[in-house]
Amino acid sequence: MTITAAAAGTWRLGDLDINRIGFGAMRLPQHGEALAPDAVPLDRDRAIAVLRRAVELGVNHIDTAAFYFSPSRSANELINRALSPYPDGLVIATKVGPGRNPAGHWLPHATAGELRGQVEENLRQLGRDHLDLVNLRIVGTDSIAERFGVLAELRQSGLIRHLGLSNVTPGHLAEAQAIAPVVCVQNMYGLGVRPDQEGFVRVCGEQGIAFVPFYSIAATGRTRGAQGSYSKEILAVARSHGASAAQIRLAWTLHQGPHVLAIPGTSDPDHVAANVATGALRLSAEELALLDRFHREMV
Repeated sequence: MTITAAAAGTWRLGDLDINRIGFGAMRLPQHGEALAPDAVPLDRDRAIAVLRRAVELGVNHIDTAAFYFSPSRSANELINRALSPYPDGLVIATKVGPGRNPAGHWLPHATAGELRGQVEENLRQLGRDHLDLVNLRIVGTDSIAERFGVLAELRQSGLIRHLGLSNVTPGHLAEAQAIAPVVCVQNMYGLGVRPDQEGFVRVCGEQGIAFVPFYSIAATGRTRGAQGSYSKEILAVARSHGASAAQIRLAWTLHQGPHVLAIPGTSDPDHVAANVATGALRLSAEELALLDRFHREMV
């Protein structure tokens, strides 16, 4: 029997119902490390096959950004090519904030005036007349009121349906909520990674805000991807389920609360199916306690 993304359960993102297992598009445009200026582009047909396989398996939440590109591939345009006309119920989330120049190098944080241009570029690349969800990505601890206010105005005008935040603090969330509703927070978090985020995860759950961890499989490998070095605790639980260590990382993430979503990315169609199948894994209380101890030891 084929396991679909529905096995992980659902979450209501604003007024949008999504399966908790989604797909992150960061790895689609290139081989090897993501966001590298000299990355080798991924074969277009393979990238398209990955996206279509994800949707076939019930994935209805895709995370992307206009700055996900290699020298000749753009994640947004691959999504457009693979999935347009978009199926009913498919939610595409994107990010704005610091961008990259055509050579692939990072630019300073987008000004309030530049954010509208970034939103319009996402609309163009995705072939949409509105964006389902736009996350304001933050670098640093400065006030976000002016920048988030720009996105709130675009939401009022109908170009954006829902707003979220990425790489933020609880203070940023409170600042944004005073301006417009926030439906999700995207921060780095995973098994053995950033245990200091646990309080923030709980706060989001209490407020009905989705918490969407990034690098939950790659962990400290970040843009390089999972590096293949796993703790004895993760490997022991993986063996007991006949699963991979990556699947256990993902399963632990999903066990952190019904509001915690997952957006694992890959450029391999087989890995898409393995990631989706993780939604059917149920960890025992003893297994969770073992993994939790490992997680907290990383403080």
